[in-house]
Amino acid sequence: MIAQKQVRDYIRSIVDFPHEGIVFRDVTTLFADPRGFRMAIDQLLHPYAGMRFDKVVGLEARGFILGGAVAHQLSAGFVPIRKKGKLPGAVISESYTLEYGEAVVEIHDDAIAPGERILLVDDLLATGGTAEAGIKLVERLGGEIIGCAFIVDLPDLGGRARLDAMGMDVHALCAFEGL
Repeated sequence: MIAQKQVRDYIRSIVDFPHEGIVFRDVTTLFADPRGFRMAIDQLLHPYAGMRFDKVVGLEARGFILGGAVAHQLSAGFVPIRKKGKLPGAVISESYTLEYGEAVVEIHDDAIAPGERILLVDDLLATGGTAEAGIKLVERLGGEIIGCAFIVDLPDLGGRARLDAMGMDVHALCAFEGL
């Protein structure tokens, strides 16, 4: 009997990218496979079956791919959170710390109405800095984050603990040890 592939099996690991000592978890191989991609979207949605969401928020950039598919399945709107300077309208911004400096993400200031129920999605949860910044933006607009869904969790980097400490419901399809 042949074992059925899991989401983790579709993810390519690239050693020493983008720097020596890092193992990059490449989800583009998952996205390229129709069965793998469908499985990932279905599994991202599973914990939220029967729940109502007004919007899905996707974090730049792979979160856009996931977020669009998830929003479609939920019959919800999609809202991108982008790097600074990429959105054309009036925005609010949130800065966060990276291992090598600081970054800023933005959301249109009219993208979420107060009280809207939000699912935040991205491909990977590492340190949690980008996700935390996205959560803060949504909350500043009055949205309520109902869940945070990721394909990959890198627990050694502490992102899940960071989001748990914020009171977030975190769902990840698989985890990889190390950096």
